[in-house]
Amino acid sequence: MSAFLSQPVADPAEAAALWAMRLAEGEMTPEQQVAFDAWLDADPRHGALLEETVGAWRAVDHYAGAEPVMALREAALASARRTLRKGKGHFPMRQVVSGLLAATLLLAIGGGLLWARMAPQVYETGVGERRVVALKDGSKISLDAATVVKVRYAGGKRQLWLEHGRAKFDVAHDALRPFSVAAADKMVVATGTAFSVELIKTQVRVVLYEGHVAVLKRDVANGPEAGRETPVEIDHIPAEHLLAPGRELILPDNSPARLAPRAAAVEPADPVRSLSWEGGLLVFEDEPLDVVVDRMNRYAAKPLVVGDAATGRLRISGVFRAGDTEGLVQGLAAGFDVKARTSAQSIALFAGAVPRRPS
Repeated sequence: MSAFLSQPVADPAEAAALWAMRLAEGEMTPEQQVAFDAWLDADPRHGALLEETVGAWRAVDHYAGAEPVMALREAALASARRTLRKGKGHFPMRQVVSGLLAATLLLAIGGGLLWARMAPQVYETGVGERRVVALKDGSKISLDAATVVKVRYAGGKRQLWLEHGRAKFDVAHDALRPFSVAAADKMVVATGTAFSVELIKTQVRVVLYEGHVAVLKRDVANGPEAGRETPVEIDHIPAEHLLAPGRELILPDNSPARLAPRAAAVEPADPVRSLSWEGGLLVFEDEPLDVVVDRMNRYAAKPLVVGDAATGRLRISGVFRAGDTEGLVQGLAAGFDVKARTSAQSIALFAGAVPRRPS
């Protein structure tokens, strides 16, 4: 371990600067990794302090290669090394940190290293692909097709973001480290439970399988991670009080891009049916066709398109193999007289007369 990391550091800002320098040096030993993880977990502010350091690195990244900055960087590093050599393990910490901070803020390459370490891990599936991911805390994510989940464990928090698609989360219990999944302008928070989150059309859907979750609305007007959270309520009752195992919470995505908010609702959910996608089956029970199409398209080589609003409102029930768009089209034709128009890019569905192609 570098000498300056062998000393106890009471000031969190100083410790953050020292850990930043250690990370910039390269790979840590197992003992250093344990110490670093313990420092991050000791206080949520520690992760934030590291991120502030990263922000400073990124701010100077554009200018890091300029000749004046290169000269300043070398001078700062030389000063820090001299201070360490003179101290021989006993030195005024603030003096060393001031030199190290100067060097740190100018080491754009080191900043890139730490930023990569603090950036979320991305897990994703392509069209027709499913995937199960085991996380380092023992939690598990089951990703549906065409799904993206980002994961970041830092500062005593387990933070995840569902970018699109659907995923089921089996959360390892840890009361001191909440497990949060953000989707659109909503956030689901748990400590140890099993639930799924889905982004579909203009909705966020949460199915609870066991345990308990809190459901919050996020203020995302200034970015995906900005703003405060407030409890989601249905008729002035917190949604978490209504969402029991075996029930589904259907929430409108009321982010700024959406035009008009819609009411939230809690409905019964058959756990077997709601998880049929993990076994390659898509089961629909009185679902609007536009929702059915969205889910089928996660597996479709050639996507389906709902031709008009009336067609999208058709209520569909049935069981289909994932990717069997032909079976769905045939069922719609037999049951609803829905016509399909195939092009090179898609298959458009119409409940009425098929519009003529432009000449």
